[in-house]
Order: sequence, then structure tokens, then C-alpha cells
Amino acid sequence: MTLDYFLSIIKPMLEGAQATVLLFFIAIIVSIPLGFLLTLAVRSSIKPLSLFAHGYIYLMRGTPLLLQLLFFVFGLPLLPVIGEHLVLDRFVAATLAFIFNYAAYFAEIFRGGLLAIDKGQYEASQVLGLSKWQTTTRIILPQMFRVALPAVSNESITLVKDTALLYAVAVPELLHFAQTAVNRDFTIIPFFFAGIIYLIMTLILTLFFKRLEKKYTFSG
Repeated sequence: MTLDYFLSIIKPMLEGAQATVLLFFIAIIVSIPLGFLLTLAVRSSIKPLSLFAHGYIYLMRGTPLLLQLLFFVFGLPLLPVIGEHLVLDRFVAATLAFIFNYAAYFAEIFRGGLLAIDKGQYEASQVLGLSKWQTTTRIILPQMFRVALPAVSNESITLVKDTALLYAVAVPELLHFAQTAVNRDFTIIPFFFAGIIYLIMTLILTLFFKRLEKKYTFSG
């Protein structure tokens, strides 16, 4: 393999990786707070809101992400009456699918984190005279995030790998350019480099979350 050939395949793949990274950051930044809001909705005393949140989480976790991608990219424009107003750029539609899907998973992670907190924490806060807001922000949320952090880390790494599903809806990303090079040159070398790029991205994430976990451990 010559340097010229290496550069000819790595440049478009790195351009595709930009779409991968962009999707990841948008999805993670939006889906985490949305997931937390869903957790609050599930625990809400307002029954319709709680039932809606439960149903939403069940739907998004119970159907394949690929199916949801196909629905958002190709299905929304086919909806009666409103479909013509829901024609979105494919990347935008795919990003929405990722956000809504991962928000459901993060909601379950945060719910588990809240369930792991001893009820005595709430009682102790009342004894100390803390308000409900102070109890939530100073006592409950820090402990919940500490418990949920390993699962959030795993889910974030899964998100990086799931971005390869963009290939199925014809959104140019890392795997798309790797496959194009394989079909053109009849060699699996581009897949090898694509794998290395994915491994580098997941390694960076892994190191970031490990550092974050250590920080929470020492601060706890």
C-alpha cells in the first residue's frame, strides 16, 4: 500500500468521521437531559404524564434503532396530512431518531440511579431542614449521577458505534466512505482503517469517563 493510496482513502473517511462525531455530540448533549426529564415524568404523580413516559420508553427501547431511523428519514414524509411538512434533511431526521432513542435508555439508567439511593437520604435531608429543591440538587442528583455514570459511559460508547447505522439511510459518514473505497478498489483495507478510527473514538470516550468516574469517587 502506497502513501498516495492511504491518503486517498483516509481523507474522505476522516470527512465522514466528522458527521459521526457531530451526530454523537448532538445526540449525547440533547438525549441526556431529555432522558432525565423522562425519568422525572415516569416518577410523576400525574398519572397521564407517567403513563405517557412509560409508554414512550417501552416503545423506543422495544423497537430497533434501525427501524426508528427508517421511520424518521423515510416514514415521516408519508404520514397523512402532516407528512408534507415533515420532510427533513436526512442527517437532521437521523439525529432526531438517535436523540429520541437514546433518551429512553438514559431515562432507564437515571431511574435505576434514583432507585439505588437509600430512602434514609431523604429523611436525613428533612431532619437537616433542607428544602425539596436543596435535597434534590445537593443530595440526590450528585449521588444519582455517581451511580449512573458507568452505565452512561457504556451507553455513550454504544452510541458511537451505532452511528454506523447512518449508512443504512444513505447519510455520508465514516462507514459510507469505507464501503465506497472497498467497492471501488476490491480490498478490505478501508474497513481496517475504519475500525481503527472507531477504536480511537471509543478509546477517547473511555478515558474521559474513567477520569470522570475517578473524580466523582474522590469527591464522594
